Amino acid sequence: MSDQTKAAPSSNPTVVDDPYKRLEITLNPNGSLTRNPNRFPSTSATPDPDPTVPVLSKDVIINQTTHTWARVFLPRQKPLDTNKFPLIVYYHAGGFIHCSAASTIFHVFCSNMALELQAIVVSVDYRLAPEHRLPAAYDDAIEALLWIKTTQEEWLAQYANFTTCFVMGSSSGGNIAYHAGIRVAEEADGLRPWKIRGLILHQPFFGGSVKVESELRLVNDPVLPPGVGDLMWELALPIGADRDHEYCNPTTTKGTNLMEKLAAVGWKVLVTGCDGDPLIDRQVELVKSMEEKGVKVVSHFRMGDHHGVDFMQPDKANALFLVLKDFIASATSVTL
Repeated sequence: MSDQTKAAPSSNPTVVDDPYKRLEITLNPNGSLTRNPNRFPSTSATPDPDPTVPVLSKDVIINQTTHTWARVFLPRQKPLDTNKFPLIVYYHAGGFIHCSAASTIFHVFCSNMALELQAIVVSVDYRLAPEHRLPAAYDDAIEALLWIKTTQEEWLAQYANFTTCFVMGSSSGGNIAYHAGIRVAEEADGLRPWKIRGLILHQPFFGGSVKVESELRLVNDPVLPPGVGDLMWELALPIGADRDHEYCNPTTTKGTNLMEKLAAVGWKVLVTGCDGDPLIDRQVELVKSMEEKGVKVVSHFRMGDHHGVDFMQPDKANALFLVLKDFIASATSVTL
């Protein structure tokens, strides 16, 4: 076990100084947030860059009314045979309150993922809380999936294999991927000929009213201390909802009953995490609950590291991509 895992919870845990300052946000009287525009730099899409750039990208509108859109990543080197690229629909991280599909950290991640997995990646830009509390992000996630089914967008129509699709998200995006997956599982037949093969929950963000051991042990975590997570949930959940609402805690009775929908459609689910992340015990519990409900779930939990490490260290991202490659291959071999 890592040193972090062995460490006992502090007998006098400290509370994160000021989560608003840590997140560089100010809550306005009307309930909106003022965010530091420099906290997460953005990168423009590159639809036709220098030929040396290995992955093209472009932005497409999904809904002009809600201002939702997606960034599509396409490997420049096309398949040599008649096979098309698998399709990954991706939801970015940011605690439901930060970032977009244009954020540099996710642009780079998705571009590298498209290259390493030889896949088309559709990174969805969804509405943020608290201006748009949950389930707004889930609604946007579902709308994006339905848009992909009907769109005539050139890159998707020409190069995507719609029978080999995966729904993926990181952190809060993993939460969105999970709930979008459950909701769309009810209408899986309506998606045909589009076929979802599985869900990929990358360090998914979940919580609960009672703190778990990893949250107590890592109360002073420099990346995602529980106090910061608490504020994110306070800003994202429907007003009046507690931390055992099914959006936050999928292991309550109501939450686990929803898992039966995933079991019914036979999709495979991958949950990844690391023991240096305060969320790890939540993720382990999620896997156990899905196993009990008959979901075809596999997990990949690493020692050490921290929340979001795969965005910050290229070698960690490359290791993750190898895990994803194996998962995609195994999920694709299953007949649905």
